[in-house]
Amino acid sequence: MKIVFMGTPEFASMLLERLLASGEHEVAAVVTVPDKAVGRGLKLTPSAVKTVAQRHGLPLLQPARLRDEAFLRELASFEAELFVVIAFRMLPEVVWRMPAKGTVNLHASLLPRYRGAAPIQRAIMNGEKESGVTTFLINERLDEGALLLSAKVPIAPEETGGELHDALLEAGWPLLAETLRQLEAGECRPVKQVTDGSEPPSAPKIFKEDCRIAWDRPSETIYNQIRALSPYPGAFTMVRRKGEEEPVLLKIFRARVVPNAEGLPQGTLQTDDKRFLRIAASDGCVEVGELQLFGKRRMAVRDFLAGNKGYDGACCTEG
Repeated sequence: MKIVFMGTPEFASMLLERLLASGEHEVAAVVTVPDKAVGRGLKLTPSAVKTVAQRHGLPLLQPARLRDEAFLRELASFEAELFVVIAFRMLPEVVWRMPAKGTVNLHASLLPRYRGAAPIQRAIMNGEKESGVTTFLINERLDEGALLLSAKVPIAPEETGGELHDALLEAGWPLLAETLRQLEAGECRPVKQVTDGSEPPSAPKIFKEDCRIAWDRPSETIYNQIRALSPYPGAFTMVRRKGEEEPVLLKIFRARVVPNAEGLPQGTLQTDDKRFLRIAASDGCVEVGELQLFGKRRMAVRDFLAGNKGYDGACCTEG
């Protein structure tokens, strides 16, 4: 089939690479977001999908507005039979209705659960034991189109967001390839999404407030937040050492739950300055495994303590 591929982040770019490597379909063009100003220097940076498209010399469209007439004319000129969308933007009807075989989306959850922009992180934050990937036909509502195929992926108790991302990517390519095969052969039977009457959990975008650790919550909840946001954007807390007025931002990437044997007040940091560093939550402690102090590199807790003393009894806060 002749396909137009639409996507933005690394997850989408890696599936685009596999689609191109398979040689089973013609990728006529790629659509992605405009370059964004990134970092202190506000350097214009391309999306991961754009980088792949340029490396393969593919026609590239970066519309600021998806209803722009010039963009729609150029998109239609490729005469694609199918659009494949992975982690892009919500498409207007004038776009998703354009190809004869429809517009397929691959979503990193088992729909209808975790519709939205951050299904990987939200599933782990909620303590789910299972996730997966789903292909469906896009319609006018976000992630609510008719289902095509799905594949389940277990979530291990210590799995991070980055690790689940990679596991879903491995499950995503064979699912997408089989979906395309069935669509080309006319074998797909779309099924309407249904729920059991209750509202399924959603996956809204991750914002800064989702990354702040509130130490008045249960330790298991905080642990799930930490692993869900590792390695990016990272769960954080503000640490104020004794005798210092200004708190410092501390990101935590790996941790485990341990008892609060000494009855430490919530948000109190305890360390022996050598082997362990733990912070009290509402019902236990979170023992840190990997962390990053603002302006420093990410490191194991023992390496951190070797060069950073005086944190015992420090106060950890949200803001």
